[in-house]
Amino acid sequence: MPETKTRWDIFCTVVDNFGDIGVTWRLARQLVTEHSLAVRLWVDDLRAFERLCPQIDIHASQQWQQGVEVRQWMADWQPTEAADVVIAAFACQLPGAYMEAMAEREKPPLWMNLDYLSAEDWVVSCHGLPSVKYKQVQKFFFFPGFNQGTGGLLRERGLLERRQQFQQDPEAQRLFLQGLGVDRAPGAQLISLFAYENTGLASWLDAMAGDATPTHLLVPEGRILGDVERWLGVEGLAAGAVHVRDALTVQVLPFVRQDQYDLLLWSCNFNAVRGEDSFVRAQWAGRPMLWHIYQQDEDIHLDKLEAFLALYVKGLSGPAGEAISGLWRAWNAGEKMTDHWRSTRKHWPELEKHAQAWCLEQALQADLATALVQFYLNWI
Repeated sequence: MPETKTRWDIFCTVVDNFGDIGVTWRLARQLVTEHSLAVRLWVDDLRAFERLCPQIDIHASQQWQQGVEVRQWMADWQPTEAADVVIAAFACQLPGAYMEAMAEREKPPLWMNLDYLSAEDWVVSCHGLPSVKYKQVQKFFFFPGFNQGTGGLLRERGLLERRQQFQQDPEAQRLFLQGLGVDRAPGAQLISLFAYENTGLASWLDAMAGDATPTHLLVPEGRILGDVERWLGVEGLAAGAVHVRDALTVQVLPFVRQDQYDLLLWSCNFNAVRGEDSFVRAQWAGRPMLWHIYQQDEDIHLDKLEAFLALYVKGLSGPAGEAISGLWRAWNAGEKMTDHWRSTRKHWPELEKHAQAWCLEQALQADLATALVQFYLNWI
């Protein structure tokens, strides 16, 4: 590490409620706590940020949260000195005045576009390459990823050790769930559901309700609640609601902070997640999962889905790989889930072992924060 504190600016525009701010908030904290950097996080929507960090003052233009300087990114941009490293998260456009401030520095800053996570083949060949220039300031592509030659995934120091300890401690799990108002029925499989709206949900709930094994489905407040309400035939579902239909218990949870969400994922036997941040956290949970990818124009998100599946099913038997792939494809197409869920259940032990192996394999790579710092050290 450099002897003096390097100053980093991270810019985030909140596009999808919690995904973008979830990634940048996690990254900013890790750069501060593990790499002793001075980090400013510029956010254009503090109301969305408040759900992840309840201590936030949504009216403050400048504040400190967990060692990170949080700045409100407002339309009337005030003159600000550019940092040593500037990260434009997910290709957001920096304020023109700030770009001028970058160009005015005696030594131009390292300017990086932290892109969305993808398993597509082209990511490796583009990672770290120069992008556009603004005057004498060069921007670089920086891609998170699953393969060697990418920036890796966000993973805090000691995360997997903490997860393993928690998963081996039934009492710790019971107390955590109890704190959320969850009383897990003996023998019930625990499943978390965090997803976008999905027409395939009703058939999946039908399948779980008719399963021989009881299921306790935990649904944090979010966009999928409307579909849950329609299936239950109720209105106004809110945190604390519990409904039972045959073998399925559905319980609505409050929206939880990131550290609590990790514990939720670690407590469950299976996790349905969405977007990018929760998708990565589900992988670190080491449990079978279902990903609802963010929908994009012309269905280009389906190419990303297939690229990830091609990597993820390696090491699985043919039938198990087909089962989990079929489940993911049906879910992302909003199709009926019944047969795919039953097929997945047949291969449960193999899928559990595979999820653990995948987690350990991904942990062999440098984490994203460390990779960013190393890129900067190489650059200087």
